[in-house]
Amino acid sequence: MVITLILIGFLAGLVTGISPCILPVLPVIFAAGAASGLEDPIPGSTPPVAEGLTGPPTSDPVRVADVGVLAGGAVATAVRPPAAGVGGRAELRRHRRPLAVVAGLVVSFAIVTLIGSWLLSVLGLPQDLLRTIGLVVLGLVGLGLLVPAVGEWLERPFARLARGHQRSDAGGFVLGLSLGLVFVPCAGPVLTAIAVVSANHHYDASSVLLTAAFALGIAVPLSVFAVLGQQLAEHMPSVRARAATTRRVIGAVLIVTALVVGANWTDGLQRALPGYTNALQSHIESNISARQALGSVTGNVVHGDLANCTPASPVLQACGTAPALTGISQWLNTPDDRPLTLNGLRGRVVLVDFWTYSCINCQRTLPHLEAWNRAYAADGLTIIGVHTPEFAFEHVTSNVVQAARQLGVVYPIAQDNDYATWDAYDNEYWPAEYLIDATGTIRHVDFGEGEYGQTESFIRHLLVASHPGLRLPAATDVADLTPDEETTPETYLGYQHGTATLADQTVVEDRMAAYQAPSSVPADEYAYGGNWTIGQEASTAGNGAALSLQFEAKAVYLVLGGSGTVRVSVNGRSTQTVTVGGEPRLYQLVGSSHVQQGLLSLSLSPGVQAYDFTFG
Repeated sequence: MVITLILIGFLAGLVTGISPCILPVLPVIFAAGAASGLEDPIPGSTPPVAEGLTGPPTSDPVRVADVGVLAGGAVATAVRPPAAGVGGRAELRRHRRPLAVVAGLVVSFAIVTLIGSWLLSVLGLPQDLLRTIGLVVLGLVGLGLLVPAVGEWLERPFARLARGHQRSDAGGFVLGLSLGLVFVPCAGPVLTAIAVVSANHHYDASSVLLTAAFALGIAVPLSVFAVLGQQLAEHMPSVRARAATTRRVIGAVLIVTALVVGANWTDGLQRALPGYTNALQSHIESNISARQALGSVTGNVVHGDLANCTPASPVLQACGTAPALTGISQWLNTPDDRPLTLNGLRGRVVLVDFWTYSCINCQRTLPHLEAWNRAYAADGLTIIGVHTPEFAFEHVTSNVVQAARQLGVVYPIAQDNDYATWDAYDNEYWPAEYLIDATGTIRHVDFGEGEYGQTESFIRHLLVASHPGLRLPAATDVADLTPDEETTPETYLGYQHGTATLADQTVVEDRMAAYQAPSSVPADEYAYGGNWTIGQEASTAGNGAALSLQFEAKAVYLVLGGSGTVRVSVNGRSTQTVTVGGEPRLYQLVGSSHVQQGLLSLSLSPGVQAYDFTFG
């Protein structure tokens, strides 16, 4: 298992190192390699005299002076004869300097990813402090390359610590450390497993090995980029002859990179590029062996039979013993809110439904569950709605109680606020159904909406199997409202879910900012207008707040909170004004008997919170 874990981590790192997400750090890696290529002459060649220097030519071999540590090896300001016997060592140092930058990146990335959040929490420091430090260091290094006096000042600590020419190795490593603090690779199962370990502080040898293997995998392609930069500089005499100018260009690259990464301006470019590594990443990280190995790290080991269970199978299966309902913070709709256990329900057929109350897909499933509860509860069916929240407000018990009352949910509800039961079932979907027979064995799994007739037929079969001779009522007759047309995908308005469907606008996180609405909005994208505060989960309207969405659907829903009004227009025609009040809930903004394409325009009064668009 350990060898498998290391191999998965390393291969996942390799793929991550060539993914679109490494774009923000590539200019610095490449520039660091180029700077190293400028420092020493290629053996057997005539070294250039640095720009701006005067003096008689010399026939002795000369080496460009090692002025700085910046960018993995500074560039020329003077020439001097090399000491006897140092040529080989200088050549070795020159080749390893770009690798020092990459080494610094992977070391800081690994440490920060694994224990950074825990350390900041222990010290009571902001969670984005390390990223800010990385950006500041990156900017200072660039400034040092642009302004020699600043560069000399920055060099002094390394000159004392590392002695002689090896101090450029130390400087390259420091530059890499700053890059590791701002490096955000594409998320996948391996990185998610590391994040889960970090969040739960369950560190062990497996988690450390996985993190190290992942970081080393990333280092391989990044090292190639660094060496390519070095080789390019070495074999371009015009670049080497203009070392001082090149030094300033590299400094400007570092400063621009710090600004671009700090302002998240790379997001649009990354969204525009195809996910050319997605299939390869999924092949490596999402197979059964990988999931089992990663589960051993997080403590969420996928149940073997359940992992092999085919979702929406047309026949009943044997998917192993159902995992226990664990970590439930509150039970609702049970006698005196007492907890239920699957062991205690042996002899009954149990349907475990993972849901969250503001999810429109879950809400469309509820009428079927409620009808089955009415029809079959007396004959041995127990439905348990495992409420695993998507948003922070869905953690609040009173909100769940109110929503359940409004939605007509009267069967038992288990509040899974810590995702313990969700993880025990290795679940990934809202809604998701797990049908368990009277012996406690999972017999059917279904994700998403639809296929209600098949699920009901399985329920009826298992009830009769557990109680031979049982006479059941007629099958329920609830309309299936599952959309079968192509619709706009679910669209979140909080930055923690990403902004892949946001039109070409730059988000300012966690503070009020003014947004200029674009002249047009692309299909399936949205745009802000006026003043907004964009938070992790929701966007809060300020003065003149407007929201535009280009949609394709019969119906458009939006989770709204706060208090105020929302004026709704479709294709320029005013349709309704929605009054928002109380706890956040789902509001229908558009309803039609047929799929339509249109521009939804919303004008929101200050204080209204918008969370999530869903479509039907």
